[in-house]
Amino acid sequence: MPLKPPSRRKNDPERTKADILDVATVEFATHGLAGGRIDAIAEKTRTSKRMIYYYFGGKEDLYLAVLERSYRQIRTIEADLELQEMPPEKALRILIAATFDYDEANPDFIRLVSSENINYAAHMHRSESLRDLNVSIINTLAAILARGAAEGVFKRNADPIDVHMLISAFCFFRVSNRHTFGTIFRRDLSEPTLLGHHKQMIVDVVLGYLMTPGDEPEICR
Repeated sequence: MPLKPPSRRKNDPERTKADILDVATVEFATHGLAGGRIDAIAEKTRTSKRMIYYYFGGKEDLYLAVLERSYRQIRTIEADLELQEMPPEKALRILIAATFDYDEANPDFIRLVSSENINYAAHMHRSESLRDLNVSIINTLAAILARGAAEGVFKRNADPIDVHMLISAFCFFRVSNRHTFGTIFRRDLSEPTLLGHHKQMIVDVVLGYLMTPGDEPEICR
């Protein structure tokens, strides 16, 4: 017989689930799946383990829900930019800046993805929605690249997945490696002037790559 959630929260289940996901995001980003504790999440949300299990199932299911929501947030931000109405160069500039700003503002997202990579994306493999969610950014980039090529702005026949990887790699690395990189080279990657410089740098790198004539290997098309 299925569990019923305690009555004190029954009038606002969506708010309760959102609160649980907020706290679980921090818990799993800080301690990973193995170290994250449902007891700690329940205590910080002033709810119960029973309610968490009712809404999300087990610990691994909650962890997967956190991952899915984290990716959904960045994909939603991208969709809200309405890039399809913009000239291709402007659209790409804005998309890169949005990626850069999201990663900078959401270090928990970076930690979650890093942790999942350590575990060979074992939990992502269980999620059909994650694959479906992330198709949107590739479709968006493909449309921008096609418009840019048609207008003669972009000269390179680039693979949208490669372009996505190029953008993500730089934006992700700045956050994931900021402490080690900053310690080794004595640079504060969160310093505003350096932050602005890096944002402009990745925009220039991507646009410079696309504006340079060249073809990608067949394997990438």
